[in-house]
Amino acid sequence: MSAADLGQARAPARVPAFDPESIPLDPDFAQPSARGEPVPVERLSAAALRRRLAEPPVWTPELRGDGRWRSAGAPIRPAAVLMPLLIDAPAPTVLLTRRTAHLQEHAGQVSFPGGRVDAGDRDPVHTALRETEEEIGLPPAAVDVIGTLPPYLTATGYEVTPVVGLIEHAPTLRLDRFEVAEAFEVPLAFLMDPANHERRRIEIAGAARTFYAIPWTDAARRYFIWGATAAMLRNLYQLLRA
Repeated sequence: MSAADLGQARAPARVPAFDPESIPLDPDFAQPSARGEPVPVERLSAAALRRRLAEPPVWTPELRGDGRWRSAGAPIRPAAVLMPLLIDAPAPTVLLTRRTAHLQEHAGQVSFPGGRVDAGDRDPVHTALRETEEEIGLPPAAVDVIGTLPPYLTATGYEVTPVVGLIEHAPTLRLDRFEVAEAFEVPLAFLMDPANHERRRIEIAGAARTFYAIPWTDAARRYFIWGATAAMLRNLYQLLRA
């Protein structure tokens, strides 16, 4: 994040108008038949992931963005995040971060490392790798970029390009403690199994809105992955299932 971003981040935190964990589950997504099948384990290997991202089949992203939540007339700002897939263990994991509670946007939420595009960035890949190094100390040379997913428009007006990268050796992270409270891993197979996906339904101004969530509990604590991060993972699921 740039110095200008830091100044903006010190403004009062902007939090959702609701507690996402308190929102009821969408009954239309409760049955296994409505959720779909898990991604076959053979499609989660490093070689299979490289092939799928290099030559994707015909597929349609399930979610394009949170435009229905955006304020009318709010500017759209380009951004990029890295989906870091650690492949040094027998089963791949996804590296996620939890943002610090004082940030202006998405405070305390689970996210991918990344941020908005700076003037000197060559492309979304450059943005994602630069921001990832700034936030968690992962050098670009450690990331094997294998492709991107379609951009996703967040409620806060960021048009985010997810960049998928493989990491062959477990990194030694150096977290920017101003932005990142912690980093943690979730098995890719868990995230690519829709039995672990929730869809929650809320009524706002007389209209029904839904969002995805993927709760995850490890030995240390429980994490609630929701919003744009869960939506991008859901799009990755649709790509790998196609």
